[in-house]
Amino acid sequence: MTNSKNDNREYSATSLAKELNITPQDTFNNLQTLGLIVRKDNTWELTPLGVSKGGIYKHTEKFGRYISWPESIKDFLSDDRLGQSNSDITSTIIGKHFNVPVTRINSILSELGWIKKHPVMGWEITAQGKRFGGVQHKFSATGAPFVKWPNEILNNKILIINVEETQGQVSKVGSDNNHATDDQGFREKFKAEFRVKDGHYVRSKSEMIIDNWLYDSKIIHAYERKLPIEEDLYCDFYIPTEKVYIEYWGSEEATYLNRKKKKLEVYNKYNFRLIELTEKDIANIDDVLPAKLLDYGIAVE
Repeated sequence: MTNSKNDNREYSATSLAKELNITPQDTFNNLQTLGLIVRKDNTWELTPLGVSKGGIYKHTEKFGRYISWPESIKDFLSDDRLGQSNSDITSTIIGKHFNVPVTRINSILSELGWIKKHPVMGWEITAQGKRFGGVQHKFSATGAPFVKWPNEILNNKILIINVEETQGQVSKVGSDNNHATDDQGFREKFKAEFRVKDGHYVRSKSEMIIDNWLYDSKIIHAYERKLPIEEDLYCDFYIPTEKVYIEYWGSEEATYLNRKKKKLEVYNKYNFRLIELTEKDIANIDDVLPAKLLDYGIAVE
């Protein structure tokens, strides 16, 4: 939707998105991040800065009220202003590289535990994100935090696999590194044959009890999620909202204990948030698991 005013083109967020070759949702996010608009009562409102940059309210019978922007707004929404440069990149550039909306890229980075949502606006780097070169920054106009990444992040194997999974591509399970041997062997030996309430197939009755308990407690979780590291290891359960892993230790066999030792070394190495459960805990899961979850800020109904 465009109009004419003083021989200058005017843009809605939708037409801006087409001009900038991004999604309308990303356009709104960028306008908000730069402090030009705010969300109030399910509508977008201009800020004083947005008004100073030429934003005005318009109305049509077909679209109702919307915000119109002058031609100059495209320069204000340029990559340089949004924090990109040739030496480091933000999620906007990562999204363009993989042809994925920036909002989805941020969701992937968050699920990996590399960034976390700021309580008010923007994204903050985590300790895990710093391991991969992420650096915290703030927009000068709003103070909203965002993260810059080294260009090498575009070749990061973990990120590539997660983006490909998002796009519906099937990733190869396992790798040729030495870390995969014990974990792959265990998963091949004990087949996932127990179907649980949410449709997962798990490898034991104890894992069935855990999975069903999480489902009944309305806790979003994944089963056998690959850890977001170079080592090819899989957790038993993962709670993405709080980046919490759950491991069930159900055997005292020597080979199993050796696998357990190696996995714990990895959890400690990366300082992952881990809950450990044993067979004794399963018998008292209604008392044990809520308390362990609460330690990580997860309250159970």
